[in-house]
Amino acid sequence: MLQLEQISLPINFNEQIIYRKICKILKINKNNIKSYDISKLSIDARKKPNVKYIASIFVELKENLENKYPNYITTKTIKKLNFKQKNSNKTFIVVGFGPSGMFGALSLARMGLKPIIVEQGKQVEEREKDVKNFWQNRVLNKYSNVQFGEGGAGTFSDGKLNSNIKNDYCKMVTQELYNFGAPKEITYFNKPHIGSDNLKQIVTNIREHIKSLGGTFMFNTRLEDIEIKENQIKSVVLKNVLTNEIVNLKADYVLLCVGHSARDTFEMLYKHNVNLKQKPFAMGVRIEQKQRDINLSQYGKQYVKGLPNADYKLVAHLPNGRSVFTFCMCPGGQIIASSSDNGEIVTNGMSNFARDKENANSAVLVNIVPSDYGSDNPLAGIYYQAKFERKAYVLGGSNFNAPAQSVGEFLYGKNIKTNINHSYKPGIKFCKIAECLPPVVTESLKMGLPMLNQKLKNFAKDENLLVAIESRSSCPLTIVRDESGQSNIKGLYPVGEGAGYAGGIMSSAQDGIKIAELIYKSL
Repeated sequence: MLQLEQISLPINFNEQIIYRKICKILKINKNNIKSYDISKLSIDARKKPNVKYIASIFVELKENLENKYPNYITTKTIKKLNFKQKNSNKTFIVVGFGPSGMFGALSLARMGLKPIIVEQGKQVEEREKDVKNFWQNRVLNKYSNVQFGEGGAGTFSDGKLNSNIKNDYCKMVTQELYNFGAPKEITYFNKPHIGSDNLKQIVTNIREHIKSLGGTFMFNTRLEDIEIKENQIKSVVLKNVLTNEIVNLKADYVLLCVGHSARDTFEMLYKHNVNLKQKPFAMGVRIEQKQRDINLSQYGKQYVKGLPNADYKLVAHLPNGRSVFTFCMCPGGQIIASSSDNGEIVTNGMSNFARDKENANSAVLVNIVPSDYGSDNPLAGIYYQAKFERKAYVLGGSNFNAPAQSVGEFLYGKNIKTNINHSYKPGIKFCKIAECLPPVVTESLKMGLPMLNQKLKNFAKDENLLVAIESRSSCPLTIVRDESGQSNIKGLYPVGEGAGYAGGIMSSAQDGIKIAELIYKSL
């Protein structure tokens, strides 16, 4: 196998163009090429408007011709999520079926350990109906919504697989998602995304595979309590949220994959003296722009129509010691209502795989530190979050409308109308959004938005729209665990974003695998 690096490809490249490039580099005839496979692909927009792709390509030649190119020879390896089977009479319970729960349960199932998956929300097909009912009719199901249910919060997102971590676990997660139905592009594109529309089927496929390996699912089932004896978990108390039936289930190993919005679970753990500690998080707003403006800024005035809608990632460090940064940017997407309880406003962003809607959006966040919370209580960050989410609910009209304001009016007090056809459902209410934000967030956004606009033209145009409040980018606490992956209660394993050890689909999925591996080694 050969690997060719730094191959320049035009935006509208095809198979014929790739073959020509390979033949030119290796100085061979196309007939000598057995196969090729793109291993990396990224957009190079440094010399606008001459935008192009840069690719790495695996090439397999016929009849041992590869030996003529020793400088290009490489080994193509695919890291697989496979384990030697183990028999155990222990009970393995996975609480939550978001990315960390999915990959934790998938790993345990591949190990032959037959996990029991507990999820307070519904299966993804039914969950989607509840979410649409909320967006269209303002009827919130507190157990089945954007935050809770099969697939986790990431199911209603852009399905980004970006991660600052580059390791074999990344490759493993990406390959498994592809095997379960994700587009081929995620295995090689520089900034891969699955799209919310594809995620639903992938989640279903993973569930059915786990079931085929002996896993059991308990949907509409909430973790009510845990029972501990001699500092060891003994059982979990579960409640069916539809029937109110209580079940006490023996538990030897419990993976807590509950997500960053599981406030009732954090309260329950605190009651049992599980070791929790405060953690920084971020809070701010969603900004919505015309996608065409972002494309012009990133690709130049003559950008090629074949290019995907452009994204961005921006940060500004402020004189007040804070930072303002973008997060979860959704090209060609929409801002979505993401509340998980009545009386609160929470926003997020979502895109389908095509990313073909007229607007772009992203979170614009300010770092919040534990000293802002006003208390040493480990749960103080959650209370801080909830305080401003409730303010946003009241400011929006107490009907799930989100507070909104044009950038120009927010920054300068000018009477500037937005020209954005907003995407937020159920609806927005124009008002002074500073009334539902912490003063330090308002101050930082007013300093930071103009700075970000200098880095990317059209990012913070006066006519662009700000929608409040974005408050669930990460969890404001950590469930402390040791090197074995356990909390101070033996057998209780905090996992993923809700435990404070991940942020996003990729890192959460990796954490689920790693904790399953620690359990596997301990058996």
